[in-house]
This record gives sequence, structure tokens and C-alpha cells, in this order.
Amino acid sequence: MIRRLACMGIGVAVGMIACRKVNEAMSALGPKGLNRAVSQVVDEASEFSNVLRTEMRTREIELRAALNVDWTNTQPMVR
Repeated sequence: MIRRLACMGIGVAVGMIACRKVNEAMSALGPKGLNRAVSQVVDEASEFSNVLRTEMRTREIELRAALNVDWTNTQPMVR
């Protein structure tokens, strides 16, 4: 009798844990979870592009200074 009760208690505990894990997974895969994931990726991509632009501009200034290029008179390349 005690053994059956212990097995039943363990079964209920495992069932509750499994149910919570499934609910968490469904929450993460649902529309709100997807929105959070996409928002995070977009924010990271935006931050990366801002850093990239800043670093490119800094490097361009360094190169122009090293080559003594006057960039006030430079025209964009026309193709």
C-alpha cells in the first residue's frame, strides 16, 4: 500500500513537472515568445549596424589622414 502511494506521488510530481515544461515551451513558441525573440534579434542587429557605421567612419578618417586626402572636395563615385 505504501509502495503504491509512493509511486502515485512520484507519478503526480513527474506529471506536474512535465506539464509546466510543456506550458513554458508553448509560451516561448507562441506569438508573444516569437515577438520577444524577433525583437531581440532586431535590437541586436540595429546595435551591430550602429557600431559598424561608427567604426567604418573612424577608420575612414584614419585612412584619409594617413594618405593626406582632403575630403572636403571628394565627390561620390558615379556609376
